[in-house]
Amino acid sequence: MSRRKSAAKREILPDSKYNNLVVAKLINNVMWDGKKEVAENIVYSAMDELKKIAKDGDELAGLLEAIDALKPSVEVKGRRVGGATYQVPVEVRPARQQTLALRNLVMYARKRGERNMAARLFGELRDALNGQGGAFKKKIDTHKMAEANKAFAHFRW
Repeated sequence: MSRRKSAAKREILPDSKYNNLVVAKLINNVMWDGKKEVAENIVYSAMDELKKIAKDGDELAGLLEAIDALKPSVEVKGRRVGGATYQVPVEVRPARQQTLALRNLVMYARKRGERNMAARLFGELRDALNGQGGAFKKKIDTHKMAEANKAFAHFRW
């Protein structure tokens, strides 16, 4: 990996139903063993359920609102100074905010107890809209950790 210039990012095409990049990224996160069609069915089923509780029946706006609720604004990174490693709070870039939100959403959806993945994903999205659930708790814990370690903010590089 070159340290001189940033690595080229792979271009992700928008999904077929909503023509939205965020939905496409969510599908890619849900995908297991390259089974993209199965992942699409899971995400679209969860979005259909979300349509029932979303404002104005706009499931895409509900999804984007839920993902915005899961985006962390600060995180901690290990920084080695002398012989000690300090947890230094740093701001999170917008692209990484979205990546972390989607990753946590899918991870905590997989840990839920509903019957199928579509129901689990919908449950986690609904909880995110209501300010609860595993992914939302992870965001809050990340913020608390950054707040607790703000004394080490001067070690930022």
